[in-house]
Amino acid sequence: MNERVSVLLKNFNIEEFQKSLIEWFQEEKRNLPWRADKDPYKIWVSEVMLQQTRVDTVIPYFYRFIEKYPNIEALANADEQELLKTWEGLGYYSRVKNLQAAVKEVQTQYGGVVPDEKKTFSKLKGVGPYTTGAVLSIAYNKPIPAVDGNVMRVLSRIFEIEDDIAKIRTRKLFEELVEEIISREDPSSFNQGLMELGALICKPTSPDCLLCPVRDHCRAFQHGTETRLPVKSKQKKGRTVQYVAAILLDERGKVVIRKRPDEGLLASLWEFPNEEVISGKKNMIIDFENEWLDKYGANVDLLEPLCVVEHVFSHLTWKIHAFVGLVKGELPQNMKVVAFEEVDEYPFPVPYQKMWKEYKKKIAI
Repeated sequence: MNERVSVLLKNFNIEEFQKSLIEWFQEEKRNLPWRADKDPYKIWVSEVMLQQTRVDTVIPYFYRFIEKYPNIEALANADEQELLKTWEGLGYYSRVKNLQAAVKEVQTQYGGVVPDEKKTFSKLKGVGPYTTGAVLSIAYNKPIPAVDGNVMRVLSRIFEIEDDIAKIRTRKLFEELVEEIISREDPSSFNQGLMELGALICKPTSPDCLLCPVRDHCRAFQHGTETRLPVKSKQKKGRTVQYVAAILLDERGKVVIRKRPDEGLLASLWEFPNEEVISGKKNMIIDFENEWLDKYGANVDLLEPLCVVEHVFSHLTWKIHAFVGLVKGELPQNMKVVAFEEVDEYPFPVPYQKMWKEYKKKIAI
């Protein structure tokens, strides 16, 4: 135990804290679908879905995903485009691509059984310390810390820790702290209890301290500092990039769609043709039409505006000026034309889903 953790644990009753937290969790835990059994595959899927996504949003996706891919073998053998379509709307698509890559390794290297050892499981693609701790503690009852933002918020208040939780070294501190206080008898309920406490009671703003099962152990509550913890430095504001995008119809009334590169942001998804708006140019419509003629030798005529869509990523914002138009001429290899009713079969990022929804409303379908 390092010196800082030793100081934090001075006069802290670990056994009473464990008892209060676990008893509360077992009585008050939410009825969530991935808690129906201890299937490590389902728990793993749920934890990947829950990264950056609210529980209420995840639940219907989880049901659909498990119905389509009920086990390791099904997911390992899934077609990538169908998989991305199933994930469509959850965002952060690299999560599910990494999950499939890891599951393929489990299928080939470990006989389709999710490894129960920390060293082995943590080496799988896309698996970090939190996912390792969550899956192995919940599914296999291993006493491994599972420290995410919820848990750091809870512990920063309980131990009145003012370190910046956005920093890696602070997460390491919390992991070392949980190593010392985690229940060896029931690490599954302990870790889930901390997560549940953060979700239901120890909320980011206006924590319900009077309902908290461990408030007698909470130093922030005792000192009235709970509302200013945790300390988290603000991220720098991301840049905004503007695009012109278009629902382009060919001479047969089919819709032009384009596949994004297999690496990078929103890899392997589909989108409607678009071009970045270059600062200083005066007419985005003419620029788009000229760009297509120069790049592809195709004639595009943007007929009317459709909508403006803004989409915020963690590091940038897209502002998409959407139009409806016509196209004549050959299309490049990464584009194809599909029938109107086929468009919904392809996985699209959220901003392009919004474009398509607006277009369908416009033509009253």
